[in-house]
Amino acid sequence: MESPQVNVAVEELSFNLFQRSLHPELFNIYAKRHLKTEKYEAVIWVTGCTHVVSVFSGKVCLSEVVCAPDQMLPQRGLIERFKFSGPRSHKCTLSRGVNYMTNFQIEKMSPNLYRQSHLDLERFARNRGIFVKFREQQIGGLEPFCYIDFEARQKELHIHTFAAYPDQVTMIKTQSLFDFQ
Repeated sequence: MESPQVNVAVEELSFNLFQRSLHPELFNIYAKRHLKTEKYEAVIWVTGCTHVVSVFSGKVCLSEVVCAPDQMLPQRGLIERFKFSGPRSHKCTLSRGVNYMTNFQIEKMSPNLYRQSHLDLERFARNRGIFVKFREQQIGGLEPFCYIDFEARQKELHIHTFAAYPDQVTMIKTQSLFDFQ
């Protein structure tokens, strides 16, 4: 598998929300999880220091995609797309009883805070979530990584992501809620 693209400028990354599933062939998937409750199913992919989360409930599918600018994505089913230019919140209500909310922030760090955050999140990930680091792409002793923490409740899915970019000593943090009535 090829190395992930982790030296992309954070402000060039895009957040995308689709009302459809996306084909796995579009992405390099470094880790994945499948979740199932009575109300929904979810597929979570770590795609480098980016991610894809697809949630299915009945005939509804929502896919959240954070990706690099050169990532090929379809136009069909695209609800929203924007760049990571600062803190942002977004809400989406679908007519079939599915609500979605997300917010994210970009945090510029000192190298010491970056290292400590890396250690803390990796330690936390031993008990939950998905943690993927990319040692071969470290810069100045700092490793790029992606941590996705999730909590699957009966009618809700909570997703927290942390994507770390050592060349910019920056972390993107997202928090998403998929709510099923």
